[in-house]
Amino acid sequence: MTILVAGATGGVGKRVVQQLLAENYPVRALVRDAERGRAILRAEVELFEADLTLAETLKPAMMAGVSAVICCTGTKVQPVEGDTSNREKYYQGIKFYLPEVVDTPELVEYEGIKNLLQIISQHLPPGGEMMLFDFTHPDADVTETWGAVDDVVMGGVSQSTIRLADHKAIFGGIVSTEQNGGFASVRTRNFSPPMDLSAYQGIELKVIGDGKRYKFITRCEGQWDGIAYCYSFDTIYNYPTTVRIPFQDLIPVFRAKTVQDASDLDSTKVYSMQLMLSKFEYDGELNPRFEPGAFKLEVESIKAYGGQIKPQLVQVSSAGVTRPNRPGINLAEEPPAVRMNDQLGGILTWKLRGEEAIRASGLTYTIIRPCALTEQPGDKTLYAEQGDNLRGQVSRDAIAELCIQALNSADAVNKTFEVKETEHQGNTNWRELFHNLQEDE
Repeated sequence: MTILVAGATGGVGKRVVQQLLAENYPVRALVRDAERGRAILRAEVELFEADLTLAETLKPAMMAGVSAVICCTGTKVQPVEGDTSNREKYYQGIKFYLPEVVDTPELVEYEGIKNLLQIISQHLPPGGEMMLFDFTHPDADVTETWGAVDDVVMGGVSQSTIRLADHKAIFGGIVSTEQNGGFASVRTRNFSPPMDLSAYQGIELKVIGDGKRYKFITRCEGQWDGIAYCYSFDTIYNYPTTVRIPFQDLIPVFRAKTVQDASDLDSTKVYSMQLMLSKFEYDGELNPRFEPGAFKLEVESIKAYGGQIKPQLVQVSSAGVTRPNRPGINLAEEPPAVRMNDQLGGILTWKLRGEEAIRASGLTYTIIRPCALTEQPGDKTLYAEQGDNLRGQVSRDAIAELCIQALNSADAVNKTFEVKETEHQGNTNWRELFHNLQEDE
């Protein structure tokens, strides 16, 4: 479940990366300068060098294995040249210095967001799914995870392999019934830690088969030869097939014999996955489509399906985006970004245009509009509302945590809101915060 963080070296972005790593997410950081990114981010972060304002730098490899995106990009704003005394106070939000933009807001806040939307729309899995193995864009050598387990372990002579070719994993070989054999399979190493797929209904395979009947097998215990949970599926010769395997339809077996008193699969701890071609079905019954000889099953992907719809994109925008030129606004009461929107290249106007592009994209999203960002500890409860009238301050640490909470909340889907910190120290009730917000029209 790799999370792509765009703007990963910025004030909020680097905190998002840190918190994702602390929660054991694989993280891919989209950065303009890989050398600078490596100096700022931890070694385990995978870097992808690209510039959102240059669409040609955004390659499909950037999205391989990515399940969601957190976008923290923004126009760089700094004190004007010569007005840098006590610069730290500027970034803490406790003292105002005349600002200037370094980038072009239209390119960063609008064109860049459109470029990002274009590529992630093509490659993010649909809402409610989680990619487990994407063999069309593998991010690691498949042989490091998958290996053959054939009937030679019981004296047979069948042989199989799994290899990458033509953007697929190809499970193939020769299956033989000689010497009481009759099965060939490939299996993953045990996952450590095991996968928690309890939020999903089952497993989806996208395959191109050879007309034979295969088995999908998974296990919810770390033993190599314990109870396995199986599902048989038929293929059509040289024709793409999508196989959906509900967890509730998996049959508990031990060496092809059903275990009558076994519990259902515990999908909170999935330890391994396996694909098999076998002479036998279950309890001595024969596979009606089995024949010895060569076989080939091409696998494009393995996903978990049927999960709650959650945000595919979390965007950090800004409070105040609708206020420039809004009738009735008292500019004296507004933060500098609103008062100086025109002098700053229309930064808030272009942020709003970027938001509109997200809402029109068809992706599930959460758009967070923080009030003035500070370097203070994120130890105060947060308050959120809608309508773009909120003023105040909020810690970058708190916004980073809010991004990750939104990513994991079905109640945050398709909602845009402003947020500030209260005067009260303590934890935020995330479920209540998201639940009380209205979906965008």
